[in-house]
Amino acid sequence: MNGFRLPLWMSGEGSRAIAAPLIIIMMLAMMVLPLPAFVLDIFFSFNIALAVIVLLTSLYTVKPLDFMVFPTVLLVSTMLRLSLNVASTRVVLTEGHTGPDAAGKVIEAFGHFLIGGNYTVGIVVFVILTIINFTVVTKGAGRIAEVGARFALDAMPGKQMAIDADLNAGLIGEQEARRRRTEVAQEAEFYGAMDGASKYVRGDAVAGIIVTVINIVGGLIVGMIQHDLEFATAIKNYTLLAIGDGLVAQIPSLIISTAAGVVVSRVASDQDIGGQLIGQLFAKPQVLYITAGIIGGMGIIPGMPHVAFLLLAAVLGGGAYLISQRAEKAAAAPEPVAAIAVPEVEEATWQDIVPVDTLGLEVGYRLIPLVDNGQGGELLKRIKGIRKKFAQEVGFLSPPVHIRDNLELKPSGYRIMLKGVEIGSGEAHAGQYLAINPGMASGMLPGPVTSDPAFGLPATWIEAGMREQAQTMGYTVVDAGTVVATHLNHLITTHAAELLGRQELQQLLDHLAKESPKLLEDLVPKLIPLATLQKVLQNLLIEGVHIRDMRSIIETLAEHATHIQEANELTALVRIALGRAIVQQIFPAAAELSVMTLDSRLERLLMQALQTSGPEGAGIEPGLADTLAAQAELATRQQERMGHTPVLLVPGPLRGLLSRFLRRALPQLKVLSHAELPDSKTIKVTSLVGGQA
Repeated sequence: MNGFRLPLWMSGEGSRAIAAPLIIIMMLAMMVLPLPAFVLDIFFSFNIALAVIVLLTSLYTVKPLDFMVFPTVLLVSTMLRLSLNVASTRVVLTEGHTGPDAAGKVIEAFGHFLIGGNYTVGIVVFVILTIINFTVVTKGAGRIAEVGARFALDAMPGKQMAIDADLNAGLIGEQEARRRRTEVAQEAEFYGAMDGASKYVRGDAVAGIIVTVINIVGGLIVGMIQHDLEFATAIKNYTLLAIGDGLVAQIPSLIISTAAGVVVSRVASDQDIGGQLIGQLFAKPQVLYITAGIIGGMGIIPGMPHVAFLLLAAVLGGGAYLISQRAEKAAAAPEPVAAIAVPEVEEATWQDIVPVDTLGLEVGYRLIPLVDNGQGGELLKRIKGIRKKFAQEVGFLSPPVHIRDNLELKPSGYRIMLKGVEIGSGEAHAGQYLAINPGMASGMLPGPVTSDPAFGLPATWIEAGMREQAQTMGYTVVDAGTVVATHLNHLITTHAAELLGRQELQQLLDHLAKESPKLLEDLVPKLIPLATLQKVLQNLLIEGVHIRDMRSIIETLAEHATHIQEANELTALVRIALGRAIVQQIFPAAAELSVMTLDSRLERLLMQALQTSGPEGAGIEPGLADTLAAQAELATRQQERMGHTPVLLVPGPLRGLLSRFLRRALPQLKVLSHAELPDSKTIKVTSLVGGQA
C-alpha cells in the first residue's frame, strides 16, 4: 500500500483540471439527450443555487480582481440555462399532454405558487422580469464594464509609469513591482471580458422570451393535433409549463445579472459591499433625524398608514440617537499621546553601502557557543584549518569566512553564504553527535533521522552516551562542529572558481613574484591581461583541477600567449602541461587507467557538429545532444557499478565542448583528452559511449 498512488484524474488537482471539460460535455449532452423530469429538477435546483452562490460571492468581494473568474462563470451559467431550456422544451412538447408536472416538480411549483395558476399573471410577471433583466440590469452592467475597460486601458501607461517610479525610488522591490504590473494588466483584461460576457446575458434574456413563445405555440399544436387535446386543456397545460419554465430560468438569470452589476459598479475599497453600505449610508445621525421627521410627518397625514410610517420613523430616530451617542463617547475618549517627533533622516552617503562578504556563515542562537571564543569556539579553529588545507590542496588562499548569528534561522540551524547568496544550509545540535551510515552500518539508532548535509548520506542525531555503541555498529560519528566544518569545506571546494576573484589572484601573483619576479613581469600584463589569466585559472578550478603548480601554468601561458589570447584555448594547453597531475588526482597510484571512450560514429558526428558550430558547441543538433546525454549517463552508471572512476577519454578538440555539456547532468564524470595522458600510463577501455544506441 505504501507504493500505491492515485491516478492524476482521481487526485484533488486532477479532478479540478477535468471539471471544466465535464461541465461543457454535460451541457452539450443536455441539449441532445432526453432527460427525465427528476434529473431536470436536480439541474434547475443546481442552477438556482449556483446563481445565489455567485451573487453572495460578488457581495463579499473587496475588489473586482478577487472574483477574476466571474466572466467565465457568467458564460458557463448562461450556457447552462440555455441547455436547461432546450432540455425542458423537449420534455414540455413530448410529455406536456400528461399534465402540469410533466417537466418536473420545480417547473410545476414555479407555475403554481409564483403565478397562482393564473396564466395572464404569469405572462405579465415573466415579461416584467425579462424587461428588468434586459433593459436595466444587464444593459447597465454592460455599459459600466465597457467604460471600465476603456478607462482601464487608458490608465495603463500612467499606472505602469507610477510603478516604475516607485521601483526606481526604492519604495518597492522588484517582486512587488512585478505583482502590481500583473494586477494592472489583469484589471484591463477583466473589464474587457466582462464587456463581452454581458452580451451573453442580454442574448439569454431574448432567448428566454422566444423559447417561452415557442413552448406555448408549439405546445398548442402538439397537444391539439398529435394528442387530440381540447383547446382549453392544451392552453392550460402548455401555458403553465412554458411560463413555469421561463420563470425558473429567468430568476437565476436576474440574480446573475445583479451579481455582474455589483462586481463592475463597485468602487475600489478595502471593504465589501455590506461594510460600505452600513459605514457610509447610515454614518451621519443628522441624515437619519431629518428622514425620521419627514416619515413621521407623512404618518400623521389623514388617510396614510399611520402604523407603518410612525414605526419606521421611530426606528430611524432611535438609530440616529445611538449613532450620535457612540460618536460623543468616541470624542470624549482621551486623546492618544502624541508620538515623539522622528528626527530628520540624514542624506544617504557612500558609507551606507555595506559590501557583501565573499564567504559568510550564519548560525542560530544555539550554535553561538561553537563560534564564540569565550566559550571555546571549536568551530573557529576548524575553519582556520579548512582555509589552510584549502590553500595547500587547491593552490590559493580563500577569502576569510565572516561569521554572524541570525535570529531568523532555526535555533540549531545554519547557512553558508557566497557573495550574499545561500549555497548550503543544515542543522547541527550542539552537545550531540551525528552518526553517519556509510552504507555498512548494522542496526538502527534511537534519535532524529536526518541526512549528512555535505554528502546526503543517511544519518541520525544521537546523545553523547551512544557514541561508542554507534561506532561499534559501523557508523561514522562526528560532533556538531565537524558537521558544519565538513559542509563548509565541501562547498568551498565546490565553488573554488567563484572564490578566485581579482583580489585573491593579485595576492597569489604577489606571492609568486617573490620567487619568479621576471617570469610574471613578462606575462602579466605584457602578454595577457589579468582578466584572461583569471579566466584560465577559473576554468581549471571549475573542473576540479588544482592550481598549485603555478610555475607550469605561467610557463605554458608565456609560451603560447604571443599568438593565442582566447581563454578556453589557453586552458586546453595548460591542461596538457598539467596532464600528469590531473591523472594522478583522478587515478592515484594506478598504472592502468580504466576509461570510457566515444563510439566512432558518435565521435564523427560530434566532430562535424564542432566544425559547424565553433568551439563553444552552441549549434549541436538537439537530437544529437539528447542521445549524447543519455548514452553518457548509461556508460557512467556502468562504470560506477564496476567500481571504476567515471572518466571519458575523447580527442582534444572535443574535450572542452563535452566537459561543458556533461558537467551539469553528470558532475562526477571527468572528461580527459588523449594529449593529457602521460605516456607511462596504460589505457583500458571498459565502456563505450554511444555503442548501446
